[in-house]
Amino acid sequence: MAKSEKDGSGAYEPDVFDNPPKGPAGVHRGSRSAFARFMPFVAVVIVAALCGVGAWGVFSGEIGKISMPWSSSSSSSSASSSSSSASSDAAKKAAAAKKAAAAKKKAEQEAAAKKAAEEQAAQQQAQAEQQAQAEQAAQPDKAASVRVINGTGISGYAATKQGVLASAGYTDVVASNPTGTLPGATVVWYENDSDKATAEDVANTLGISNVQQASGLGATVVVVLMS
Repeated sequence: MAKSEKDGSGAYEPDVFDNPPKGPAGVHRGSRSAFARFMPFVAVVIVAALCGVGAWGVFSGEIGKISMPWSSSSSSSSASSSSSSASSDAAKKAAAAKKAAAAKKKAEQEAAAKKAAEEQAAQQQAQAEQQAQAEQAAQPDKAASVRVINGTGISGYAATKQGVLASAGYTDVVASNPTGTLPGATVVWYENDSDKATAEDVANTLGISNVQQASGLGATVVVVLMS
């Protein structure tokens, strides 16, 4: 190579390395634009933000509420149908429960009314029976057996009183003489409570005021004449 006559830089003839091409070529690169330099940082920030939002949505449960464009119509339709079906079922159950409660209450009221009516009917029947028994006990039994004992010593006196009772309607009257201990005064005896009315009627018919309850008489009513 020829040397330069003026300085050391021109000692050799120029070659391809002394005139490199403009712009990046080989190991020689030009400067990059600001957008190219900051784009990787922007991408990292966007990716980090998306990851943070996704993690928040998963842990908070909000991600399930996000509807995708391709499924918005079907999801809303399905949700509306499910909500309508649930509301209808709830309304039917509520109506059925209300109807059942009303039927139960009505049945209870009817049962209570029936029970009250039965108790009232039984009470009325018992009162009627008691009243009938009282009325029957208050009425003299003209068919009851009546025995007239003559303790006066007057012959035919008991037969006379027998005729008086027969005239009053008594159909079973017997006159007899005393066979045992006599009372101190004229008396009309009866044995059962149900015969009290008959004994009192016999006493009134014969004009006797002394009526007593006794036992072992042998007849429904026994009249002992002492005077």
